[in-house]
Amino acid sequence: MELIDTHCHLTFNDLAGDIDAVIERSIAAGVTSWITVGTDPGHNQKAIELAKKYDNMYAAVGVHPHDAKDVTGQAIRQLHALAQNKKVVAIGETGLDFHYDHSPRDRQAEVFTSHLQLAGELALPVIIHSREAFDQTMEILHQSGPDLKKVVFHCFSGSPEQAKIVLDAGFYISFTGVVTFKNAEKTRKAAEIVPLDRLMLETDCPYMSPEPMRKQRINEPALMVHTAKFLADLKGMDFENFAAHVTTTSRDFFNLPF
Repeated sequence: MELIDTHCHLTFNDLAGDIDAVIERSIAAGVTSWITVGTDPGHNQKAIELAKKYDNMYAAVGVHPHDAKDVTGQAIRQLHALAQNKKVVAIGETGLDFHYDHSPRDRQAEVFTSHLQLAGELALPVIIHSREAFDQTMEILHQSGPDLKKVVFHCFSGSPEQAKIVLDAGFYISFTGVVTFKNAEKTRKAAEIVPLDRLMLETDCPYMSPEPMRKQRINEPALMVHTAKFLADLKGMDFENFAAHVTTTSRDFFNLPF
């Protein structure tokens, strides 16, 4: 059995200082590949450098909507250059966050659009962050046209109705440990309708450890097996069969070697 953590932040301080042990525990648990995701220029560069150290690690580069206010034309040009590294498999995370509004909403939309244009130009998948901005996120995605090949809503915590809209648009959905939380019934109902060829798994670590490990403050890739087992049970599937399906979906989406 092998699983892919399709969205982790292994360059963040909680994990970066002990990364070899983190990877060792992950492999022992059956999570054998990782996509470490950049959120700003510094972490984008760190993600690529870290991915170069491990055969089964890849990077995504982008600027989180929280930091959209700081994005310049030079930053977008730098992103374009970084995205052409052979270890980079996606653009992101990018999108809209209207919960915290750390950046003005119109600037978030502009930077999001620039990321989508870059993904279309380079034919790379896009990792979407959308918080309390679902309708606006979908509107911008639809306005971006047919050049976007693959889109995933990461850390999905929306409703079944929203999941259906995402699926009808041809997009993918990725679940974190949030789906295991006691108060996440809406997200579980959404997970029930997502077919295995559109479903992926992630930790979004170092955040949001899944049940029954929520007391572990720092989440890490090894804990993703709990989310995988939970979703396998939710779908009434054998765990290894479920894992094989979502791993195939993840490899196909990010164009990873089989």
